[in-house]
Amino acid sequence: MDIKNKKVGVIMTGSFCTFAKVIEQIKELVKRGADVIPIMSYNSYTFDTKFGEAKDIIKQVEDITGKKIINTIQGAEPIGPKKLTDIMLIAPCTGNTIAKLANGIVDTPATMAAKSHLRNGNPLVIAISTNDGLSGSAENIGKLLNRTNYYVVPFRQDNPITKPRSLVFDPNYIIKTLEEALDRKQIQPILL
Repeated sequence: MDIKNKKVGVIMTGSFCTFAKVIEQIKELVKRGADVIPIMSYNSYTFDTKFGEAKDIIKQVEDITGKKIINTIQGAEPIGPKKLTDIMLIAPCTGNTIAKLANGIVDTPATMAAKSHLRNGNPLVIAISTNDGLSGSAENIGKLLNRTNYYVVPFRQDNPITKPRSLVFDPNYIIKTLEEALDRKQIQPILL
């Protein structure tokens, strides 16, 4: 299904090294006619890192989408009841967020947005980015792969030599994964 005219929630969590790639995909979503609702976890909304200052990233995302970023639990809760999203993307989706989703923990704007969105039975797409994907987060990734309404952007090992347990999504598959998920299909292959 085409992404045009779809209400797409985009949640950014704290894998800061992938923010530039995610922002490029947000631009592409808007270019293709999607109505993008930006959401950020507490950490992604407040932390300055070597990858950029929070205020600059916030401004960039808000300028692209034309919307204020949802950055509180209270702001995220109405997403489901008000049917604000047709599909939701968490990109990047950290091991911490994956663990919370897998275990029903709702204590951030990101997890509240996901929970609220899922109450309508709409697809939730995750773009995995975690240094422990092949260790501590593996069990939780497995749980989400087996859940209804969860879809995964294809991923690979980040750097098998220096970070042998690290996984990262391929940003080139984000829009195609969203389109397939709207048709209730998991894009294949998941592992690149």
